Amino acid sequence: MKIQILAEAEQDLVDGFRFYEAQNFGLGQYFLDSLFSDINSLQLFAGIHPWYFGYQRVLSKVSICHVLSG
Repeated sequence: MKIQILAEAEQDLVDGFRFYEAQNFGLGQYFLDSLFSDINSLQLFAGIHPWYFGYQRVLSKVSICHVLSG
């Protein structure tokens, strides 16, 4: 299975990293690590994710709230 991240999504990752890193040092990296874990699951569990517009996708379960409050 080939994983493709669209240019718009790459920019969203950069923007998200910058936003969360500005909130708290290291939070941006946590954000990216969590999302890339979900992205990697597309390849690990190929074929089980739902199809949308000809692509399989997985919705992220990133929870920043507990990090911010903890």
